[in-house]
Amino acid sequence: MAWGNYQFIETSLEDRVLTLALNRPEAGNATNKDLHGELSRVFIEASHDMDVDIIVLTANGKLFSGGGDIQYLDFMISHPDEFDRTIVEGRQIIYSMLDCEKPIIGKIQGHAAGLGATLVVMCDVTFVADHVRISDPHVKVGLTAGDGGAIMWPMLVGYARAKEYLMTGKPIGAKDAERIGLINHAVPLEELDARVDEFVRELVDGAQMAIRTTKMAINIGLKQLAHSTMEFGSAMERLTNRSPDHRSAIDSMLRKEAPVFRKR
Repeated sequence: MAWGNYQFIETSLEDRVLTLALNRPEAGNATNKDLHGELSRVFIEASHDMDVDIIVLTANGKLFSGGGDIQYLDFMISHPDEFDRTIVEGRQIIYSMLDCEKPIIGKIQGHAAGLGATLVVMCDVTFVADHVRISDPHVKVGLTAGDGGAIMWPMLVGYARAKEYLMTGKPIGAKDAERIGLINHAVPLEELDARVDEFVRELVDGAQMAIRTTKMAINIGLKQLAHSTMEFGSAMERLTNRSPDHRSAIDSMLRKEAPVFRKR
C-alpha cells in the first residue's frame, strides 16, 4: 500500500512499523472535518497492509490533540446533519482501532483532550510524556462523552473514577494516569522515543500471529461493550449537539470566555 496520501496524518513505514502522526500542529492537532475523516479510515487501511506489523500513533508539534476544532464544532451546530455524519465516522474510528489485529502503540508527546484523549486510551499500549495532561472535556462544552471515552475509561480505571473525570471533564496528569491504570507508562519527554522504540522492537521480533491473536482474544469483550455503549453514547451526543448548553458553550469559547451554563 502506498502511504503518504493523507493531508493531516503524516505516515511513514520502516521495518514493518507504520508511524501515524497527527499533523495539524498549527491548530494543536485539533480534529477538523478532514482529519476526522482520515482517522476513520487510516486504521482500516493499516489493517489491510501486509507490510505492516506494528502501528505507532503520535503527533507533530507540542500538543497531541486539543480535541475538536472549535470552528468546526460551531459549524456543526448550525448544520446538525454534518454532526450526524461525524457520529458515523466516530464509531468507525473506535471500531477500526478495536478490529485492527496489529498492535497500536501510543507515543504521546503532548497534552491530549477530547477525541485526542480517546485516541490515547484506545491504543493497546501507551507511552506518555510525563508532563502531559489528559482530559475528556465533552461535558465542559455541553456534549455527552460519547465518542469512546465512556467505553475505555471505566474499563481502565473503574467506574467511580471514570465518572469523576468524565462528568467533570477535569484533566489528569500522566503520572497519576499511570498510577491508576489509564495509561501504561509516563516517561520523561527526552526518553519517549527510545522507550517506544525499545518496546516496538520487542514486538517486531516476536511471533506476529501469536501477538495479533492475543490482542484479538483480549478485545472480544471490549468490542461487545463498544457496540452497545457507542450506540447509546453517540445518540446522546447527537442530542446534546442540539442543546442550548452546547450552543452557549461554543459561543463563549469563540469569545475566548469560559462557558457558563444556565441554572434550571
